Amino acid sequence: MTERRTRLLLVVLVLGQLLLVSAQVPGADGRQSLLSGSWLRAVAPFAAAVDAVTDGFALLAIRWSTRHRLLAENARLRQENEALRRQAVASLGIADDLERLATAVDYQRASGVEVQLADVVYSDRVSWLRTLLLRLGRHGAERNQPVITDDGLVGRIVGVNGRYAKVQLITDRVASVGVMIARTRRQGVVRGASAGTLALEYIPLQEDLVVGDEIVTAGIDGVYPRGIPVGTVTLVKPGNELFYEVVLRPAVDFTTVDHVYILAHEPLPEALRDPAVEAEP
Repeated sequence: MTERRTRLLLVVLVLGQLLLVSAQVPGADGRQSLLSGSWLRAVAPFAAAVDAVTDGFALLAIRWSTRHRLLAENARLRQENEALRRQAVASLGIADDLERLATAVDYQRASGVEVQLADVVYSDRVSWLRTLLLRLGRHGAERNQPVITDDGLVGRIVGVNGRYAKVQLITDRVASVGVMIARTRRQGVVRGASAGTLALEYIPLQEDLVVGDEIVTAGIDGVYPRGIPVGTVTLVKPGNELFYEVVLRPAVDFTTVDHVYILAHEPLPEALRDPAVEAEP
């Protein structure tokens, strides 16, 4: 063996001995050798970096999986919502019809008067002659039958042609209704006025009448039965003669009427009616 190799072997043996001694010498905490501590301090930064990269990829994978699952769930909920919306729209007409029929039945039971439900197919609220056109059921209709809604009086039938009927609204300028003040029972006549309002006539100045009084049918005109709401007093002031000038707001909002009830009320023969409270269309 050459001298150079001998020295190299000696160095290797010395280093090995030092390593063995270092591995046996305890560290400052008494639980870890100096060699182990040095090794951990040297390797720890690289291990931390590797853990951070691994955790980052795992977090990205979790986020991607969660996002994908949420998108799928959102798409499913949108489909279910759209299906429910279509179902609601499809059943809306049926629900409305059932509600209307229930209301008609309740009115019939309460009043003892037979009623027929009819749909409004045309509404003229602008011209001088304010009218509605109705599509009738299988029972048909007759002239002068009263027409109402849940809120009150609409008018009377003035013409029938097959499955259709024409209704004269109480806001028509030539329409008239025998009425009374619900609070005092004082009778008068309501006629159509401007801007869709009503005028209450023949109420003497000495009569007790105030804004807010409810006006109902009096059953004295031979067309309308008693007690149907007609309107509410919005203006009371002395007129030109012995009577008040009275303006009413109709009980029915004619801009929202899409169905009505036709009352099976038998009117008086036309020859016996008082022309003062019944004007021909």
